[in-house]
Amino acid sequence: MEIRRAAPDDAGEVLTLQRAAFLTEAQRYDDPHLPMLTETLAEIAAVIAGPTTVLVGRTPRGRLVAVGRGRLDEDGTCHIGRLGVAPDLRGQGLGWRMLRAVEAEHPSARRYELFTGAASHDNIRLYERNGYTVFDRRPLGRGPGLVHLAKPAVR
Repeated sequence: MEIRRAAPDDAGEVLTLQRAAFLTEAQRYDDPHLPMLTETLAEIAAVIAGPTTVLVGRTPRGRLVAVGRGRLDEDGTCHIGRLGVAPDLRGQGLGWRMLRAVEAEHPSARRYELFTGAASHDNIRLYERNGYTVFDRRPLGRGPGLVHLAKPAVR
């Protein structure tokens, strides 16, 4: 997989992959209105335009198979989100590679943070295997809530 910054003409494929990748999360939480499923093409195009970094991963044949975002705040924290992998390619290390690529795009970060659903055990394991630790659990109106994880940047 080749990972690069998303270009404006990637927005449609990012939208398609994002919806496919997060459908299982919507089913897990019985919530078809998750933000990553309701985000519009125009909203994704705006995110790609910046200041958030959007990365895409493509196979040698050009298929978009992974996506991830990172945004550095004024305190030096890189907020990582919308990590997604094509459902038919899960378990092949693409999520790990995308996570590492988003981190690498923000070399001045002092800390990395992300969150996932509390019942998304595979996601939590991936993040913990990559040095993240849980620092907060937040309930939502319904369901198991969110788990927030972070790790310090290694210099």
